[in-house]
Amino acid sequence: MDNMILQTEQRGFFYALYSRLFMKEVDDNFLKMLENEDIKEFFPNLKDWELYKTLSKEDIVNQYLNVDFAEISLVNLIPYESFYTRDDGMIESGGDNPIYKFYEEFDFVVEKDVARVLSPDHIGVELEFMYMLCEAQLKALNEKDKDAYNELLKIQKSFMETHILKWMPLYLINVKNEASTPIYHDGAMTALEFILSDFELLNE
Repeated sequence: MDNMILQTEQRGFFYALYSRLFMKEVDDNFLKMLENEDIKEFFPNLKDWELYKTLSKEDIVNQYLNVDFAEISLVNLIPYESFYTRDDGMIESGGDNPIYKFYEEFDFVVEKDVARVLSPDHIGVELEFMYMLCEAQLKALNEKDKDAYNELLKIQKSFMETHILKWMPLYLINVKNEASTPIYHDGAMTALEFILSDFELLNE
């Protein structure tokens, strides 16, 4: 039981981490978090980035990271599932978006204005939903509710198959290739590795 709790906590942590990374711009607090011993190994090129050693964090954020974030989420790349899966390449921002089926079942409300996203199928929102499911799993484990725990595993696997795996790997590969800063390059690379390994775990 303790191993299952630890594993679920770790899964939730990484979904939250990558959701935050791709949801909005990096700030000083997030940069400091990336220097944590338990996290920095997932951003291996950051410590060798010459600008990171010489510039202030404020300059790095404003002059490089914010620019890179705009490039991978607004200018060159589109972080929305419907853009990748619709034949017309449009972002489905209305109620016809099939992702609402999953969200509504768990009362998961996407405040698009707060999150600053156009549609609920944004990469950051989908990863946040997986984090929420992990949190629900933790609750089931603590309450020794095996049926709820197993049902949540099935839902996560279904969400991965129906949504995340349909488009997110391609987007993350594109980010890895397009990113001009180590944070987004490394983040895309390790996020992809995590998602694929987590899907394998869900299938075990």
